[in-house]
Amino acid sequence: MAATVRDNPAESRYEIYDGDQLAGFSTYKLTADTIAFIHTEVGQAFSGRGLARQLVIAELDDARRRGLAVRPFCPYVREIILRLADTYLDLVPEAERERFGLVPDVV
Repeated sequence: MAATVRDNPAESRYEIYDGDQLAGFSTYKLTADTIAFIHTEVGQAFSGRGLARQLVIAELDDARRRGLAVRPFCPYVREIILRLADTYLDLVPEAERERFGLVPDVV
């Protein structure tokens, strides 16, 4: 069965489900034009299946769809943004990228 990601605004988190089981979540703080991702977690029983990556990609895609700037306080969200910089780096305001370690190395 495929995993599904849902926004749960009442809990301020995105959740990923494996069938009807909650497999993980990513907490956030939302303002009018920004979403700050705080923490991402997947249950041990669901680890090693790429669910955390799927969760983060879905939430970043949703941020883009909603026109929100991203503040990646969560280290795993930062990692995904760095790995997929061509797709997601633009979501982090340029003036804040250095703060989150999202600037290219200068040689």
